[in-house]
Amino acid sequence: MIKKLFIIALLVVAQLQLSAQKKQPNIIVILADDLGFSDIGAFGSEIKTPNLDKLAKNGLILKQFYNAGRCCPSRASLLTGLYPHQAGIGDMVQDKGFPAYQGYLNEHCITIGQALKQAGYNTIVSGKWHVGLVPSAWAVNRGFDESFTLQNNGSSYFNSEPLYNDGRKVTFLKGDQEIIRTDKSTYLTQEITNFAINSLEKHRHEQKPFFLYVAYNAPHWPIQALPEDIAKYKGKYLNGWDKLRASRFKKLKQQGIIDKNWDLSNRFEKVPDWEKLSTEEKDKWDTRMAIYAAMIDRMDAGIGEILQKIKSLGEEDDTLILFLSDNGGSADDVKNWNYVTQKNGTPGSAASIDSYESPWGNVSNTPFQLFKKNTHEGGIASPFIAYYPTHIKGGKLSNRVSHLIDIFPTCLEYAGFQYPDSFEEKKLTALEGISLKKEFEGQQSATHEALFWEHEGSKAVRKGEWKAVAENNQPWELYNLAADRTETKNLTKSEPKILQNLIELHEQWSAKVGVEDWNKIK
Repeated sequence: MIKKLFIIALLVVAQLQLSAQKKQPNIIVILADDLGFSDIGAFGSEIKTPNLDKLAKNGLILKQFYNAGRCCPSRASLLTGLYPHQAGIGDMVQDKGFPAYQGYLNEHCITIGQALKQAGYNTIVSGKWHVGLVPSAWAVNRGFDESFTLQNNGSSYFNSEPLYNDGRKVTFLKGDQEIIRTDKSTYLTQEITNFAINSLEKHRHEQKPFFLYVAYNAPHWPIQALPEDIAKYKGKYLNGWDKLRASRFKKLKQQGIIDKNWDLSNRFEKVPDWEKLSTEEKDKWDTRMAIYAAMIDRMDAGIGEILQKIKSLGEEDDTLILFLSDNGGSADDVKNWNYVTQKNGTPGSAASIDSYESPWGNVSNTPFQLFKKNTHEGGIASPFIAYYPTHIKGGKLSNRVSHLIDIFPTCLEYAGFQYPDSFEEKKLTALEGISLKKEFEGQQSATHEALFWEHEGSKAVRKGEWKAVAENNQPWELYNLAADRTETKNLTKSEPKILQNLIELHEQWSAKVGVEDWNKIK
């Protein structure tokens, strides 16, 4: 009898432990690469993204979510909850000779993977890593049980051939083993999807929650896509960029994502008048955008496969999903870069290296100004969706001003884990972000006093409704984002005191995180 009672007690304890574990949700973070603010259907796009649109319809959209303006810094902020300079990646993955620009994750930060692994999670990353080429910064050494990573900024979507002619490699790792993708490889977006799904299957019988970081390389250049996906969009862009910007702008207003009183920013100065292009030129530009759209279409299909896998595992109601982009659409003109390998084969194929350039990047960033690498809104505004069926009420829009640094503390709060003061005997830099859990769940939440940016001399600070911004070697500009988030009315002359206060705040922050004069270090 005593033995029987003892067994029952053990079973009860085990069940209680399992229930306690279930209070920790699974967490999926999906990051797109170079996707503009208006490039998915839920944010005004004509591109077919039914899976992301479903998440948005049944989840929460943050209308004012910010990234760090470029791939490496944004990934560093997302993974560590710090400003990129604090993590050692104020620029790219090359060492610039200063702690804030060493080019790889430093020893005074940990990743979400490292934290959630301690909290009892299985941890998986599939996709673009790009936060350091040295082994100490690899995903396998930064808390991820399963990892398939592109270490560099970009890759052919069909193989591992170099994109540059200056000696840089394209490196993929599975764990700590380098793999070579050949022309017979699966399309990269699909391979990223497959690894994520296979990793979930591998751990399906373990009584542990999972953290899955899916970092798609799409739609980063080279613009390459599957022929059947390109065919869906060929010919749909022959009306040109001005009409498409106007259409997306109208939809964004109808969807309530932007204010009806804001103006659409002017067409970027280097973009030609569509109506003055020849028929041949129009066809070339239509093809470029069709390829870009196809890349997003295929990414959305991959997201749908992951969602279906979660459902088949019976985990849909217990999974928090976040979707965002690392920066705005790009103006990169790679055919004019002498250090990029030139391939002029069939557009969209492995035999072509091309980008969609500033005309379509300007469309991607509707309604904002400028691009990736800039700290005007076009560079740093990200579409953001949070989905968690049992906790987040669907169809909601939030005005909360948020940033990549907020994702780490959000994950920690959902996991019920306290950020440590140190890790492996190294003191950690305190988190800069604020958890979004309350905001997700419709409660009053804490907000940032101010947010800051610096990338290659481009800099900005936002405090409340005011934003000061300056591109490298250009004067400061001032905007009231409540009235003019599209940054069309510069108020530097009418509000000099507000501008000066913001500049001083930025100087204080720069000193704190280790910003250097870009003109002296590049």
